[in-house]
Amino acid sequence: MAALPKPLAQLGQSIRGFTLAQRTIAIIGLAVLALGTIALVNFASQPKMTPLFTGLSAEDAAGIVEQLQADSVPYEITGAGGTILVPQENVYESRLKAATAGFPSGSTTGYSLLDQMGVTSSEFQQSVTYKRALEGELATTIMAMDSISMASVKLAIPEQTVFVDTATSPTASIFVETKPNATLTGDQVQSIVHLTSAAVDGLKPVDVSVVDAQGNLLSAAGMGMGGTAGKQASEYEQRVSSMLQGMLDRVVGPGNATIAIAADVSLESASRVEESFTAPEDDPVLTETSKEEDYEGTGSTEAGVLGPDNVAVPNGAGGEGTFTSTESSQTNAINKVTENREIPSGILNRQSVSVALDSDAVGDLDIEELTNMINAAAGIDAERNDTVNVSVLPFSTEAALEAQQSLQDASDAAMRAQDAQLLRTLVIAGGVVLVLVLLAAYLLLRSRNRKRRELVDLGELQDLRELRDANAAVSPLPETRTTAMAKLPATTGIPVVESTGRAAKREQLSALAEANPAKMAEHLRSLMDAKDGS
Repeated sequence: MAALPKPLAQLGQSIRGFTLAQRTIAIIGLAVLALGTIALVNFASQPKMTPLFTGLSAEDAAGIVEQLQADSVPYEITGAGGTILVPQENVYESRLKAATAGFPSGSTTGYSLLDQMGVTSSEFQQSVTYKRALEGELATTIMAMDSISMASVKLAIPEQTVFVDTATSPTASIFVETKPNATLTGDQVQSIVHLTSAAVDGLKPVDVSVVDAQGNLLSAAGMGMGGTAGKQASEYEQRVSSMLQGMLDRVVGPGNATIAIAADVSLESASRVEESFTAPEDDPVLTETSKEEDYEGTGSTEAGVLGPDNVAVPNGAGGEGTFTSTESSQTNAINKVTENREIPSGILNRQSVSVALDSDAVGDLDIEELTNMINAAAGIDAERNDTVNVSVLPFSTEAALEAQQSLQDASDAAMRAQDAQLLRTLVIAGGVVLVLVLLAAYLLLRSRNRKRRELVDLGELQDLRELRDANAAVSPLPETRTTAMAKLPATTGIPVVESTGRAAKREQLSALAEANPAKMAEHLRSLMDAKDGS
């Protein structure tokens, strides 16, 4: 220790004065510091990883990983195997090598497929490739939407031929997968439908089906966005019932009216073509022609029967005669209207509305006037055989009482839980405050005890040698063992001599100071602490 610098020597001396618990805590702290330093150095030495490709298929990911392993480029695979990360300095070089090797192959979609067609491709190959290219372009466009992560489009385009009387319209089916925690709104589905129908010649929006990854039918072919007829009827009943319930709640009060609606919705869709003709005002003439013929002269003008030699046999002698003929034709203008109608499914054929009112809440309410209000609000059509029935009946209050009791029990349980939570919080806060107060009191008491300690200069102990000879002539005290000598520790290495008088005590103190000055100073401090404590 003497050869070490003074700061290191003081540090070593302080460490030797640690207790076992303090040494354990110090060792743990040094271990944590060392491990943290190693982790920080490793993290700082790791290269910054950047996505090389995202959304890869399993085949493309396997090929790219094999290429990276051959080039000894470090990589990481994330995103369920669809994303590959490489160091930032290797991104562009790795992309160029992957493109040279034909990866990712899944990116070869859309109209780029037409670039791979040769001059010897058959008509069937050209047709199929064109359809695949169109499907790829549509899928890429749909995936550009914010809420969609993946899309697949399948087109059914019938072959055009002159050997059929009626042409078949093309149809399309679209599969979409949304991003996590994202849903498609009605406007987005409608946008997908119209985007697809506008891109394919002859495709109508009603012939496009859209299905999501959960199997929900968002748009059905022949039915549109409304889905099946049953779903459309249910939505119509719910919408009208909600509107009527809100009106009746304002009239008779909440809970005093109940409504049931049954809607008959058409399940069939049709296409209708109508032509109507009307005469325009003033009946204008488009074209008009007339023809007149006059004949006058001699000869037989009478008709006869042909003979065997095709010679007319006259009934009498011929004479002079005349002939007049008049012919006219006229074409008038006419109005023609041709109307094409697409009749979708879900048309309301008939509906019936039943309303029950609580007799205790009706009072002097005019039932007839209320019925008229319901007819107007629900759109009741007498020609469609719609019906409305309004009945005044006593309502059962058992369900309301049970619901009220349940609400009260739930409220009481919530209050009890809140009180328990508050009490628990107060107990915890009180315990924390008590621990803090005790800790503060302990620290304050310890600091006061430390302030009361007196500093002992080890150099003053050397003066005891000089006082030993000067006090030798002092008269001895009674033979008593001093308290200070009794309190001397047995581990000091100094023999305790049974002697009397102040001179003997000083001799013992002098011997202890010469042998172990640090131990003597510690012993004096303990005596001072004991004196202060008493």
